[in-house]
Amino acid sequence: MAAVNKSVPDVIAPDLKVLFCGINPGLYTAAIGCHFGRPGNRFWKALYLAGFTPRLFVPQEQDRLLELGYGITNLVNRATVSAAELSAEELVLGGEQLGEKVRSYAPEWVALLGVDAYRKAFRQPKARLGFQAETIEKTHLWVLPNPSGLNAHYNQQRLGDLFREFHETVEGR
Repeated sequence: MAAVNKSVPDVIAPDLKVLFCGINPGLYTAAIGCHFGRPGNRFWKALYLAGFTPRLFVPQEQDRLLELGYGITNLVNRATVSAAELSAEELVLGGEQLGEKVRSYAPEWVALLGVDAYRKAFRQPKARLGFQAETIEKTHLWVLPNPSGLNAHYNQQRLGDLFREFHETVEGR
């Protein structure tokens, strides 16, 4: 449990097309220091299936996303066994901190990965997946499912389809 409460550095730069925002790092992710690092996490495959990446990236290639105009951050940068360990207060504070990052870095889009976390962090109890009417400054918000292997509500194909819908929106198709 050496990774409990560890953090993972953001992969971020000014003026990105998309800043992907996870809920918080899992223990495996924190231990290796790479976002969405656990082998069962479906984030990297969903990016590829959606057309965000030209091939399937591995977590250790996370910095290559910057070349494509994408970045990664978390609502709460504290590793836990499960996101269920996070308090509502931590998520609200994380939403505020995400707002500060967005104002500093000005991405076109933020894709929040987890509808329940989004609902709590932004006090939007009825929010659904997809485009959100709310913005942070000029940055548009989109909510996608949590790609964790623990989220059994969406299989890999459905997850890829939802990521593709977002990718097509980002690219104006």
